[in-house]
Amino acid sequence: MYDKHRKIVATSITNYDIHDISRLARTYDLGGYYMVTPLISQQELCRRIIKHWVDGFGSYYNQTRKEAFSTTYLADSLQNVVDQLRERFNATPMVLMTSARGHIASACGKPLLEYPDARLLFQQDATIPYLIVLGTGYGLTNECIEEYGSMVLAPIDGIAAYNHLSVRSAAAIMVDRLFGR
Repeated sequence: MYDKHRKIVATSITNYDIHDISRLARTYDLGGYYMVTPLISQQELCRRIIKHWVDGFGSYYNQTRKEAFSTTYLADSLQNVVDQLRERFNATPMVLMTSARGHIASACGKPLLEYPDARLLFQQDATIPYLIVLGTGYGLTNECIEEYGSMVLAPIDGIAAYNHLSVRSAAAIMVDRLFGR
């Protein structure tokens, strides 16, 4: 991820992101929600939160949260997520990167995919696993997009020039555009 000075950093995973995106993934019946962090302390925190809602007191206290967390996973790298999906589906996933920076697709030599086209793509070929990668901080690095991305989803364009949504807001908008009725 980039920080606001365009330095490459590892950003924190927030409790809100874990809960809200897990619930989003379950509501739209996605194949899962993978959180990626190389930071051991963040991995430990995520494992503790997931365990609480899947196996701990939270699983008895709130059954719907348990269900939402049943498809929430943790990985230490994007490569590990790609490998897990390849093994799980016996096919290499098509990786769709995201960015609020509209020029990033051409800068990284990747095709820009508009939402109606992505929706058609998902409907036409259900044999391929798809991985949509969202970033936090100030977005995914160009190197990450270049190395892993098959395509880049078009940025979410609001009305104002301001364009810095939280990852959970961006995820909700994207998922509804791609899979909503």
